[in-house]
This record gives sequence, structure tokens and C-alpha cells, in this order.
Amino acid sequence: MIKSEKQWMIQQPNEQQIATLQNELNITSLAAKILISRGYETPTKAKVILHMNESHLHDPYLLNGMKEAVERIEEALNQGEKILIYGDYDADGVTSTTVMMNVLLDLGADVDFCIPNRFTHGYGPHEELFKKAYEDGVQLIITVDNGISGIEPIRIAKELGMDVIVTDHHEPGDVLPPADVIIHPRVPEGHYPFEDLAGVGVAFKLAHALYGEVPEHLFEFAAIGTVADLVPLVGENRYLVKQGIKQLRQSNNPWVRALCEVTSVKQHEIDEEVIGFYFGPRLNAIGRLGDADPGVAFLMSENELDATIGAKLLNDKNTERKEIVNEITKQAIEMIENNEVISNSLVTVIAKEGWNPGVIGIVASRLVEKYYKPTIVLSLDVAKGMAKGSGRSIEGFHLYNELAKNRDILPHFGGHPMAAGMTFSLEHVDELRTRLDTQARACLTEEMLTPKLIIDVPVDIGEISVESIGEIKKLGPFGTGFSKPNYALQNVQIRSMRKIGAGENHIKMELEDEFGIIDAIGFNKGYLHEEISYGVQLSFVGDLQINEWQGNKKPQFMIADVKTNEWQLFDYRGKGQVQKWASALPIEDSLIVAFNEKTVPLFESTVKAQIQLVNTDNMIESKAQYLVLLDLPESFDLLERVLSHYSPKRIYAIFHTPESKFFNGMPTREHFAWYYSFLKKRPGFQLKNYMEQLSQHIGLNVEVIKFMTNVFFELGFVKIDNGLTTIDESAPKRALSDAQVYKKRVQQIEIEQALLYAPYVELKQWFNDRMKEYHYS
Repeated sequence: MIKSEKQWMIQQPNEQQIATLQNELNITSLAAKILISRGYETPTKAKVILHMNESHLHDPYLLNGMKEAVERIEEALNQGEKILIYGDYDADGVTSTTVMMNVLLDLGADVDFCIPNRFTHGYGPHEELFKKAYEDGVQLIITVDNGISGIEPIRIAKELGMDVIVTDHHEPGDVLPPADVIIHPRVPEGHYPFEDLAGVGVAFKLAHALYGEVPEHLFEFAAIGTVADLVPLVGENRYLVKQGIKQLRQSNNPWVRALCEVTSVKQHEIDEEVIGFYFGPRLNAIGRLGDADPGVAFLMSENELDATIGAKLLNDKNTERKEIVNEITKQAIEMIENNEVISNSLVTVIAKEGWNPGVIGIVASRLVEKYYKPTIVLSLDVAKGMAKGSGRSIEGFHLYNELAKNRDILPHFGGHPMAAGMTFSLEHVDELRTRLDTQARACLTEEMLTPKLIIDVPVDIGEISVESIGEIKKLGPFGTGFSKPNYALQNVQIRSMRKIGAGENHIKMELEDEFGIIDAIGFNKGYLHEEISYGVQLSFVGDLQINEWQGNKKPQFMIADVKTNEWQLFDYRGKGQVQKWASALPIEDSLIVAFNEKTVPLFESTVKAQIQLVNTDNMIESKAQYLVLLDLPESFDLLERVLSHYSPKRIYAIFHTPESKFFNGMPTREHFAWYYSFLKKRPGFQLKNYMEQLSQHIGLNVEVIKFMTNVFFELGFVKIDNGLTTIDESAPKRALSDAQVYKKRVQQIEIEQALLYAPYVELKQWFNDRMKEYHYS
């Protein structure tokens, strides 16, 4: 048995709907399953995804306030007023700022930008920066990706005589800022046909209105900001990202080529994953560690030199960010593991002085992934007496609402069901942990604390081909709201497997079912080599990719998780190199059994664990998951008694046998008769001196001759005196099978045949029959 890392929730698409989409849209079953699982179960709905065009872009003037914003900006352009773009320090904010800088510079504006420092100013409008803008002669401020919560700073800007246009997409509060114009897809509620634009999407709409036509050269910025901000990739967002990816692949902008260079990405292969895992993190890193202004400068690079320098800076900052995150994560895990109060709480609240507040949100995400608990990571400023933190949650624990129940100790917080930020007095850290733990125990069940993996595309190997995987890519972009599929291969078997990589950390397999065979790779899953046995029905979850090598393309399954409900037999019979196979045994959770006391000293120094001696006088009760059988029992009954007391998930069969009887076999009655006659004719025969010659003469192994001699001796047919063997003709007649030594040999040969020399399939069946009888009948 192999337990999956997460609880799998496998969905089963409607077969009739699959057939309908396949036939009417001429697509593969895989593509049809993905569309159905995303809610596009009819041909009409599916065509919306398959055939997107410019009609998916809404008129920018449908946004409330757009007409007034354009008029005010045009007035500023006509009057030569100084304009300030006030952005944000994440990738969405940086791209939003870049979009507005591009359009206003194109229109001849006197424009500059300002991005608050995460550490000095915090998020959103800042009074000090607005006052500086006034001193610099700014007459119009346009916020991008922020502003909807900046009530007081915007009020001050208005008092100073500046006009403010807010463009934002974040959650609006009950009170709106006193800006001249607010452009927000959800303010007022329900006025715009698509509510899920990112900050850069709102900026793009304003650019569209200002240009008077779709600004195609800005699609690439819109794509990066939209993907990086994790907004739903449906509707208008989907069109922006699709067009942006198309533009990025063929762009002549030096910053695109420079970004591809530092990330080792081929420009023609840019997609949403490249943006999400390579481009976005680098644009985010610059603002996590300091001023984000270089991010905007990079995206506006007009020559190769500036672009190369900017890309290197972003890459260096991202490397630095990774190192900081890794170190904080390491420290956090140590604190959790060594503190029972923290580890036993259903909500992890962990704090330390000096942690970089720009990256603790990433750390919180990692801790949620590891422990699957709502988590808040806090950076303590002892001098100011404040704790600043980021939180990440799990399904069933609405983080914002739960924090809102603690407003008396949380004067500043904000966020969403799954993420939040906060600043409060460090004296309340322990109290917050206690309160949130109590709240979590009231709403989180044990099942809710088990991570779940939604698997929406169960597949047969026969459905997978280079062509079907290529078609799936055309369904992209995948992301929030249109998630990348999780594929399940159910009830497949291992055809072959081996460890790969310099440290043998990875595994390569061939998987097969009744429909075909596919290669599979598991990165950092080399340990599965010791956990998976052949002949077992397994289920795998993962991704599908095309592996291209020397011009040849093959489909490949990328393993994310695996499970089986079957017990497994690991066959180590006849294996040399004891040290090697012993190191593969799961010692800590194994019952290690020997039936012969002579076996114990042979293995105890190598196995380095307690070996339990089992015989007719003792039987061991154990809750260990695995059973290791070091040698053969004297009888089937003894091994069957072990199996009747114990139901292991794995059995490791070593069956060390110092003196095998199987290949020497059992001598026939004719052999016994000839040997008896031979000894009868030679009274006082010196058997020891002529054993080898006798063996050659009769054609039987020396060990067999000794066995026959022992049978005769036990039955009283012969006497042995001072090494001389003589027939006792007065001994009563008895059957050869009456001798215990005869019975024991027959039994040992049967045991060796069934357990030691049987093919793997037969041995597995032998154990199966008994496991079913004792535990599953």
C-alpha cells in the first residue's frame, strides 16, 4: 500500500458530453474532458474558449468614470500639466505603471511615476509622497493598481489642490476615497460586464480609451501583470493574456529578449507558465527587497544594454529573494517543530525579529503547503513594538473574516478569504495565536485539515499522444479560474523503473494499462523505487508533457503523486550485496522476523534493528506496517500463523537459506533400495572415507547420501559404530516416511519450492491467498 500525499477527488466527466464535443468540435477526448470540467460542456460554450477574438474586449467606456477620466487627462495634456503615475511595488503594479507611462508619453504628456517603498511607505497612497508630488509641481495624480483604500492621503492631495484619478481593482471598502474619478470594475457594483480585471487590466482599458483604439503594443504588459496577480483567466482577462503571449513570442522589445536570456527561456515558447514561474517572480522580487522603480525602467528599456543590465538586476534580486525565503522558511520550520504550542495550534502564528517583511507571504505559502494549516508569518520590529505580517489560509477558514473578529487587537489588516496582511502590536502575537486557534477549532474538521487534490481529467494511456497534448496547449492559458488540468492514470502497472540523476534523486518509469504504454518521470521522487513493487495496480496523478530528444517527440507523464491500496511484495530473494538491500528496508516501521536463531547474528549488524525470533513457542503481535522475512520457516504453519496475527502493507522476502535442499531433491525408493543393498553387502563400511567415490558411482550428491544414511539410522536399519556402517537385519520393517528427518526434508523442499524458488507471481499469489483468508474474507 502507498498512501497519496493528498486526498484525491477524482471527477468523472459525462461520457455523452465528451462524445458530443469530440464530434461537433473535432477535438480529442482529452480536450473535451478539460472543457467539460471547466464548465464548457456544450459546443456553444466551448467555442467561446476555442475561438476568442477582439469581440471579447469590452468597450472601455463601459467602465464608470472612464469618460470623465479621459476628459481630465486630455485637459492636462492640452494645458501641459505635470502628471504623476502612482503605482505599486508588485508585478501587477509595475506593469500597470509601465502601461500608463507608455500611453501618456506617446500622447506627449509631462509625466513621471512614483512607486512607494514597501518598507518605508507600505502599500497604497502615502501622505508624504503626495506632498512631495505637490512640491514637484504635480497637478494630476493617476493611481494604478492601488488607491481605492487611500482615503486620507487622497483627501490631503485634494486639499493641496491636486486632482486624483484612481484606477484600481482591489476590494473597495464601505467608504470610498474623495478622488475626482474612480475607475474600478466593481465600483459601482455590477456596472461593468467583467469584474475580475487585474490592476494592469484597468490601466489597459484607460490606455485603450486614451488612444482611441486597442493598444496592441501593450498586450505584453497586460499579460504579465494579469498572470502574476493570479486573477481569474476567464473572459476579458483571458483575451488579454492570449494576445499578450502572442505578442511576447514575436516581440522585438529588448527587455523581452533580455528576460528570456537570464531565465534560459526560448522566446517562441513563452506561455502562461513562463510568465508565472519566470517573469512574474523577477518583477515581484525587485519590490520585495527594495525600490520597485528599476522594474518600470527595465520594462521601458529601449536598447540592448539597458535591457541587459535591468534583466541582470531583476535576476540577481530574485536569487537574493530565494535565498532569504529559504533561510526564513528553514528557521520557521525549526521553530514550529521545536515549539509544542505553535505546532499544536490549528492556526500557525510564527514570529521573529528581523525577518524580511517583503517575503514573509511566500514563507507563509510554503508553510501552508507543508503543514496544511492557516498560517501567519510575522516580522517583529522590537524598537517600534510592532509586528508586521502576511497570512495564507486553506479552504474552510475565511482568513479575512476570522481576522475581523479580532479588530480590538488588529488595528490594521486587510485581505481576502485566502490571504491577508496585518500590522499590530507585538504584545498581542501570542493572544492572536490563541484566539485564532479557538476560532479554527470551531469551524475546521479533521477532513478539512487534509489537503485535497481535485483531479478533473482521468485518462487512459491510449488517449495520450503528442497530438492530443499539443491540442491541450491550445486551450490555454491556464491559471486561476481556468486551472491547469490534473491528470489521473488509474489502475496501471509498472513495466520498468530505474533511478536517474547524478544523486539518483529522480525516477523514470514505463507505465502500462490495457490501452498502451507511456514514459513517466518523477523529479525528486527517486525514493519511490524502494516503495513500489512490480505486479501492483497503481494510480498516478500528474501532468502531461511532450519530451523531445534528437528530433523525436514522445508523450511523457510527469508524476506528482501516487497511491495503491494493494499490499506489496518486495522480492529480495537470492540478492547479494546485503548492505545495499538492507539500506532500502524501512527499518523504523518494520517487523523484522527470523525463524532460525542462527540467522539473527548473520544480519543484526547489517540490518541494525531488532530482529524478532519466531518459533512454535512464541508469536509476536505488532502494529508495524511492514514485514521483513529474513529466512524460511520450518513449516508453512509457522509463517501462516505470523500472517494470521498481522496484516502488513508490504512484505520484504529475503528468505536466506544456507543449505538449500530443493536442487538436490528427494532420492527415489529405488535409490534407497540400491543404497540398502550396497551397505548390506559391505558390513562395517567406512562411509566417511569413500563418500566421494560413492557419490560418483551412484550419481547422487554427497548431501543426499548423508540424508539417506540418517533416514536408515533413525529407522534402525543401520548402525554406525566408530565410523563403520553396518546393516541391522533384525530391525522391523518401517516406511521411509516414518522418519522425522525424511518428513522434514520433504517439508523443506515444499517450502523452498513455494517460497524460495517460485516465480514472483506465484509467490505473490501464495501470500495473497492467505492474506485474504485471514484478513479480507
